[in-house]
Amino acid sequence: MEEFIVTGGKSLHGTISVAGAKNVTLKALVAACLTSEEITLDNIPLISDLFVMVDIMKHLGVHVAISGHTLKIKAQKFKNTTISLENAVKARTSAMFIAPLLARIGAATIPNPGGCRLGARPIDRTISGIKTMNVSITYSSDDGYFHAQTKGLKGSTYKFEKNTHTGTETLMLTSVTAKGKTILENAAEEPEIDELIAILNGMGAKIKRSGFREITIVGVDKLHGGEFTILPDRNEIVTFGIAALITKGDITVKNAKKIDLEAFKKTVLKSGGGYEETKDDVRIFYKGKLLATDVETSIYPGFMTDWQAPWAVLMTQASGMSTIHETVFEYRFGYVKELKRMGAKIEFFNPVVADPEKTYNFNLEDDKPDYFRAIKITGPIDLHNAVVEVTDLRAGATLVLASLIATGQTSIFGVEQLDRGYENFDERLRKLGAQIFRRKKE
Repeated sequence: MEEFIVTGGKSLHGTISVAGAKNVTLKALVAACLTSEEITLDNIPLISDLFVMVDIMKHLGVHVAISGHTLKIKAQKFKNTTISLENAVKARTSAMFIAPLLARIGAATIPNPGGCRLGARPIDRTISGIKTMNVSITYSSDDGYFHAQTKGLKGSTYKFEKNTHTGTETLMLTSVTAKGKTILENAAEEPEIDELIAILNGMGAKIKRSGFREITIVGVDKLHGGEFTILPDRNEIVTFGIAALITKGDITVKNAKKIDLEAFKKTVLKSGGGYEETKDDVRIFYKGKLLATDVETSIYPGFMTDWQAPWAVLMTQASGMSTIHETVFEYRFGYVKELKRMGAKIEFFNPVVADPEKTYNFNLEDDKPDYFRAIKITGPIDLHNAVVEVTDLRAGATLVLASLIATGQTSIFGVEQLDRGYENFDERLRKLGAQIFRRKKE
């Protein structure tokens, strides 16, 4: 196990570049397996989730070569149709390989996906949609695998019961070479999906947004190769932006202006933080007293669920009581007990909601009595050092942010979770002035 040792009290200043978006890169790897021609991806993030996906691809017989932040993929043929359980449990996007396997071979065996454990996170909406495309899928409780077969993918019209980012992308990937037309209703609208659409269309697919939350895909016979550059990761931009605000610093993120951060920008300005856009860059800086600001996570274009944990630690430094209402996942407050170890004043509560089915994006049957949907944060509070443990990727970033302003030296265990989504996080923070280093724990 590795840990971060962080000594707080340093104000962060400087200019930083942000890696390519994790949530685009991993899906682009799957898209590359839809063609036998070579795909080149530039500006990829060198994160552990990427290497897990690469291992899965190699196991399937795909040739993958990485040079710096460029990755070349050539999936001439698959040598098997099964995703190994060992790798699949590490990355949720592993389940998406069902698309190229069905499209090119007509069979796929995939286990339940892994990744961060944020509530139940079922893939039922994805499986239901794929079944409408002339696919037979059965789940075996004996081996924990979904077994899928098709004699030829066919387009269909499918309406998602609730918003699903990964489900929308998986059905797009499955339908691009299916016979006929596919219409996805109540499809997700995140910018990362539009970037994947651009990549697929650049490979010869015919995909367009045809209406409000609707995507139309006209199947083509085959896709071809190409070269694509991954745009910067907006979750990383938000993390470094909050690092600037919480340490009373000033950070400029290069080439970030084109990224959709409108919901975050509005919330920062409302809280009293500084946010400026230059020709290509975004500058986020401390202006003075921070104000308690309520947020409710939501599907796009709302405040992202990935931002709520870092925002919570920022609100420990704001004057007054702020609230965070989580509506996307039924359980995403695992980091709270760790912040409370550091002195944060946070209370759980369940807000009164008139129409839970409409308000919450998760399946209500997956809810549990000990799952709270909101927190109250009282600030400003002086955080202190502690020994804490990372529960998931964004919670890990949150604990690092808290340690940057805590008195004394904080030990953060489980930083492997951070490596899933942040490339050289500690090194980049040091360049901005943070006192942080990594060590292996015996």
